[in-house]
Amino acid sequence: MAERSQYEELARQISAIGAVKRGMARELPHDCPPASAAVLMLLSRHGEMRTSGLAELMAIDMSVMSRHVAHVAERGWIERHPDPQDGRVRLLRISEAGESLLDDLSERTALALERHLSEWSDTDVAQLSALLHRLRTSFGDCRARGPHHETSTTASVTSTTE
Repeated sequence: MAERSQYEELARQISAIGAVKRGMARELPHDCPPASAAVLMLLSRHGEMRTSGLAELMAIDMSVMSRHVAHVAERGWIERHPDPQDGRVRLLRISEAGESLLDDLSERTALALERHLSEWSDTDVAQLSALLHRLRTSFGDCRARGPHHETSTTASVTSTTE
């Protein structure tokens, strides 16, 4: 087991990740804040679902999630339709425009990481990715498990929007 001082340093480093996240967010289009990108990524990865399912995956309040859903819906990035099992509820799915935007966001994210980590070895990048995945898993991150208990380790927009 690591010494307490190592955990304290790790806590400082994790706190400093905010600067990295803000830098990555600057790569997104002005009308697509990080939470909107996360909504699109989750719908693309997990398929259609209720707003409550998205709120659970993002670990945010329903009122906040409703604002994020409204934002992406207004731009045509998602579609809403009645749930066949309960007509009072709407199911959300990513639209073709949303998939296209998500492809662009993934490309922007990959290019930004490539630019900032250009002096890193492939081994270092892979090790960081694996360790970050392991850290999320250690905390029981519901997004890593998802509704279908996925454990994808691929880089995605989520890593820049969380």
